[in-house]
Amino acid sequence: GMTLEAGDIIATGTPAGVGMGFDPPRYMKPGDVVECEVQGLGVLRNPVKE
Repeated sequence: GMTLEAGDIIATGTPAGVGMGFDPPRYMKPGDVVECEVQGLGVLRNPVKE
């Protein structure tokens, strides 16, 4: 791991195994929730809407 400093930006590309790589393809749909958590800081939750 690494220590994040104020102002650091976390950016990711498309990871292996994304939805279209499945057979059949699987995609996010309304009602799904994307969560990103930083321990000790909090959770960012984004619901998928139509």
